[in-house]
Amino acid sequence: MRIDQALARLLPEHSRNRLQGWLRAGAVRVDGAQVAPRHKLRGGERLSVCEPETNQGIHRAEPIPLRIVFEDESLLVIDKPAGLVVHPGNGNPDGTLLNALLHHAPELAGVPRAGIVHRLDKDTSGLLVVARTLASQTELVRQLQQRSVRRHYLALVCGSPASAEGVVDAPIGRHPVNRTRMAVTAAGKPAVTHYRVLRRFSGCTLVECRLETGRTHQIRVHMAHVGHPLVGDETYLGRQRSSAPAFGRQALHAFRLGLDHPSSGRVCTWEVPIAEDFGQLVAQLERA
Repeated sequence: MRIDQALARLLPEHSRNRLQGWLRAGAVRVDGAQVAPRHKLRGGERLSVCEPETNQGIHRAEPIPLRIVFEDESLLVIDKPAGLVVHPGNGNPDGTLLNALLHHAPELAGVPRAGIVHRLDKDTSGLLVVARTLASQTELVRQLQQRSVRRHYLALVCGSPASAEGVVDAPIGRHPVNRTRMAVTAAGKPAVTHYRVLRRFSGCTLVECRLETGRTHQIRVHMAHVGHPLVGDETYLGRQRSSAPAFGRQALHAFRLGLDHPSSGRVCTWEVPIAEDFGQLVAQLERA
């Protein structure tokens, strides 16, 4: 058996990618010797694993309030407000959801990315799940890869889609010129978004979007690709900027999240009301 396959059985709380990374880094030895990820085991060897230290210690815990929808020993489900960055990066070294998680649950310092398995854009509000253990993180990543996590969003788009429902199946990758943007491109990764019209207004439409995949900016890029960019989305509005209702962020809210609990296996679904600013915008459109 290949050593990476054997390690996956022996250490199921770790993902295959993580174990292969340890092998490449020389953190796994067979009878004291470093081996390649494709090394074949014959039986009777002695394996030693020295888990590499993560650089997560550079992130500090901060007492940032969290809207916790659900919490147990395996999971945290957060209702993220618009404006909160999920993970530290260029221009956002702190003040993020990750910093808040480390304060709320210090044990997350021992889980890669503090248990974050998927992200929401800074200006997207709504539900996001966090794994509290390595085993939960590995299982949730597996569900995301198998497309079994159910993520539903409310989006206010420009114009009026011709069909009451539809599917956008178009690969997404980095924009070939503007590297801070994403785009539909043949060189991108597969991406599928399902949408359904909920309410038509003058000049814009409220739709429900369901993600089959989870690419960066997926809903924003896909709806712009079919001619209906999100209201307030300065990155992808294009020529429809002047005719769109004024809104200080992209009108996108993750209102429903469903998955199989990583410990019990039970089917779980959470739902939160539309974000306050988004709700006010919809109410204004209804009165118009």
